[in-house]
Amino acid sequence: MRFYLFTLFLWFLCEGDVIVLREMYGEIRTPSFPDSYPSETEVTWNITVPEGFRIKLYFIHFDLEPSYLCEYDYAKVETDEQILSVFCGRESTDTEQAPGQQVLVSPGNFLSLTFRSDFSNEERYTGFDAHYSAVDVDECAERNDEDMVCDHHCHNYIGGFYCSCRFGYLLHSDNRTCKVECSDNLYTQRSGTISSADYPSPYPKSSDCLYRIELEEGFVVNLHFDDNFDIEDHPEVSCPYDYLKIKAGKTEFGPICGEKSPGRIETGSNSVQILFHSDNSGENGGWRLSYTVTGVSCPDLRPPTNGKIEPSQSEYTFKDQAVIACNPGYRIIKDNLEMESFQIECRKDGRWSNEVPRCQIVNCNSPKELENGYVTFSTPENTTTYQSTVTYSCQERYYSMIPNITAGYTCDANGVWMNSEIGVKLPVCQPVCGLPQFSRSKLARISRGNTAKRGISPWIAMLSFAVNNRPFCGGSLIGDKWIVTAAHCLHHELEQENNVLTQADLFTPSSFNIILGKHRTLKTDDTEQALQARKLILHPEYNSSTFQNDLALVELSHKASLNNYVMPVCLPKVEVQPDDFVVVSGWGKQFLKRLPEALMEIEIPVVAHDVCKASYIKMGKVLTEDMICAGLREGGQDACSGDSGGPMVAFSPQTNNWYLAGTVSWGVGCGESNKYGVYSNVYKNVDWIKKESGVKY
Repeated sequence: MRFYLFTLFLWFLCEGDVIVLREMYGEIRTPSFPDSYPSETEVTWNITVPEGFRIKLYFIHFDLEPSYLCEYDYAKVETDEQILSVFCGRESTDTEQAPGQQVLVSPGNFLSLTFRSDFSNEERYTGFDAHYSAVDVDECAERNDEDMVCDHHCHNYIGGFYCSCRFGYLLHSDNRTCKVECSDNLYTQRSGTISSADYPSPYPKSSDCLYRIELEEGFVVNLHFDDNFDIEDHPEVSCPYDYLKIKAGKTEFGPICGEKSPGRIETGSNSVQILFHSDNSGENGGWRLSYTVTGVSCPDLRPPTNGKIEPSQSEYTFKDQAVIACNPGYRIIKDNLEMESFQIECRKDGRWSNEVPRCQIVNCNSPKELENGYVTFSTPENTTTYQSTVTYSCQERYYSMIPNITAGYTCDANGVWMNSEIGVKLPVCQPVCGLPQFSRSKLARISRGNTAKRGISPWIAMLSFAVNNRPFCGGSLIGDKWIVTAAHCLHHELEQENNVLTQADLFTPSSFNIILGKHRTLKTDDTEQALQARKLILHPEYNSSTFQNDLALVELSHKASLNNYVMPVCLPKVEVQPDDFVVVSGWGKQFLKRLPEALMEIEIPVVAHDVCKASYIKMGKVLTEDMICAGLREGGQDACSGDSGGPMVAFSPQTNNWYLAGTVSWGVGCGESNKYGVYSNVYKNVDWIKKESGVKY
């Protein structure tokens, strides 16, 4: 915190050698300060601040000529009625007093400071520098005059104070005394307590209190006074000072006073007025009563079957309410509506407002269907009522349940199918990935190899033109509705001068088919599923000139029907490493420049990125970090034209399934020596694939 010193300019009225100060704070200095003060000088400063404040005075510099009892030069501080201090010298001694660190506070809002010097100031004493400020007076803490203190509460503020009263009292015109406010107190509850103000302490003086009990017709009010009863009375005259009067309908009770309690009073009315009067004297303890009501009785209630009544009591009277509720697993049925509880009331004619409803067992209704799964009921009747149980299962072999819950779903008391492990949420039947139903025999080469075993790569998809059914690319099924392929497979060939890809360059979804379960290249297989594309999504950073991020997703118009010949491949959790063996599949043209009879596949090793990069630099080709190379240095095994977008898969011993390591992207020739096949690295783009497709495994 920083403190800033401001120079204070005092506006003052000078009356000869008297200076009048009226500001809230200020500085007072001897003439010529800080030089030596003149001789034969007398100056008085009269300080006045507003009422409610006092004046605090202190010296930050004091240097007057010392003398016995300050008879030469001095500073005198006084009020209208008394001298507070006389100072001189520099330090206090037995015969003189210096202010030092002392702070002077005036008893009121006026203070006078007088400086006097005699005929000489030989040692050139510099005088004093004093400061004063107005400080607030806490009237609540300091006033002892009984005529000025507050009746209840006193509150100090800067420059004054004010009074307030306790709750239920009002501050009167003198702004100090309090009177109870009890002119109209209304009670409408069926029972309650009423007492004189501050009971059992003495009740207030000079008060007229009115208490009214107003209940519906059909109730009768009964009063019961406490035994501790004390209202001022007179030995000869009946209640001349303080008294109670009770009016119930046309009947009046009272006046009542003295120390004997009235006990119980049966008013016979639903409307009662109680008037209590006190005069301006006395210290009596007062009174307290409790009241209750009685009403007409209604017939006994019996709870419904599988239900209960609250509160359960032996007798119900007018305005009593009863709530009918059912046992867990049951609901109230009233007027064909289902509800948690039902309330009825005893009327003044002695009848209930409604009949007791029945309780019906909760019905959870038919459970939700599980996509790619089915539900099994625990009972032959397929009941869906309270405590019935159902079990969800996924289609065997082709889908697995996530999470793999062991308990079934039970119809709970709220009418909801609930599982003890995951609550109301349904599991998901997730396609099983990377587990072909046919074992892989000795692998052959795509370029110059043999036909793959049918069903060995159930995730492979053939992309063929709708016009002539000619295949042009491959793809891989992930999940049951998405195909991963190469981005360059889904657009027309671009002109060399203008390599910018536009929407018009993309194939339309209706221009090609996606065939799953395919084995023979040009002939139809009985395991085929021909599907249409719904949406094409190219990688946002795909470069058609360098084949960087050469990946695309095709959303199928309908889900694939999974079986032994159609099954998704897993997405990678790890990246393939150099010398890992991978399997590449496709229907591309062979060395004879024609399509093969059926699906071909090879097993080839992954090539170190720097080795592959070096081999292509010589040919002016760029190999980016999102590309994988695979093949043999001597050639002979490679993907070829028509294989683009097809799968490069690897087997994971940890998870015991096949995952998609890459997609066929580009290369130079087919199976030529020192020219490796280049594949788009799926692992480096797996987050993008998951985000766009929703496939998480």
